[in-house]
Amino acid sequence: MNISSFEPLSQYLQTIAPTPRLQILLAIGDGEACVCHLEATLGWRQAYLSQHLMALREAGLVTDRRESRFIFYRLADPRLLGVLNQIAEIQDVSLPELSPSPTCECPNCSSQRGEGCK
Repeated sequence: MNISSFEPLSQYLQTIAPTPRLQILLAIGDGEACVCHLEATLGWRQAYLSQHLMALREAGLVTDRRESRFIFYRLADPRLLGVLNQIAEIQDVSLPELSPSPTCECPNCSSQRGEGCK
């Protein structure tokens, strides 16, 4: 068995291992979330989120798209969410759910609150 064949998997796991990155991935879930939504949901500053989102994007774990002044992130491969859910189940951990934030002004949150796009 060639140990170097495990290197990509090891790098992948190291990228998602920090708790904030796991929280971001779970908060994004099977949809997409903007930075302002993640700020409101997780209670972190934009600069802190951006550092972790950059690492996740560089590793190919998330993709982004811009809509006006909002940047939306989604999982590059939705199967990752299933793996994280299985691990959480094995560890008997409940996962957070992303819901419309009363302080987020992005089009997704606004429409989910019934305000339409701003």
